[in-house]
Amino acid sequence: MANAAGVALLGSTGLVGSYILTNLLAHPSIARVDTVSRRTPTAGGSSPQVKLTTFVETETSRWANQIAQLSPPPSLYISALGTTRASAGGLANQYKLDLDLNIECAKAAREAGAKVFVLVSSSGANPNSYIPYAKLKGECEEAAKELGFERTIIVRPGLIVGQREESRPAEAVLRFVASSFGKLHTSLKDPWAQDVDVIAKACVNAGLKGLDGDVPAGNEKVWLLEQADVIRLGRTEWK
Repeated sequence: MANAAGVALLGSTGLVGSYILTNLLAHPSIARVDTVSRRTPTAGGSSPQVKLTTFVETETSRWANQIAQLSPPPSLYISALGTTRASAGGLANQYKLDLDLNIECAKAAREAGAKVFVLVSSSGANPNSYIPYAKLKGECEEAAKELGFERTIIVRPGLIVGQREESRPAEAVLRFVASSFGKLHTSLKDPWAQDVDVIAKACVNAGLKGLDGDVPAGNEKVWLLEQADVIRLGRTEWK
């Protein structure tokens, strides 16, 4: 596996993003990690991380410019950026973050020299869906494909099993059900829900494979990872 010159990560303070950051910092093939966020990420603990450079900027309108100026430029760009409609204050604001900001920052990463883009999306993403969230994620996927990266990897996890900072009561019930099923047998959970650490490892694994060109035939330009792929790359084949 080739050594990555560097990784830029967006969404490092969120649930999936924080686990991605932890796994990036621990991975021997990662030389450098740059994050851009509203607050300092807590992943990796309080000890100094020689691989990690954090840029804290409360004005998201400045994020793309910060990414464009990264030096050395990243070869791999990962975005786990996302929010809920409630947290954003409405669907229009959710679009501004999940779609507009995501694509603006990804475009800056590509122009800076990133070769591979890993986008954390969601199962059921469909630009033609009548479900607003699925439609939003689908539109973001389509926009990502048009950015011109050498390789775009779209990760579509199911229900994310992990402890979130914000309260999501309905999702918490489903997480409990998924965890309970998983204790009986992984086959009862894997097809519809994945542990956050498994999702994060799948993102890192897929990103490094993308840099190496180690992708399935027919997926050289766009590689779509469904839930079974997440389990395979994030657990079964994780080293």
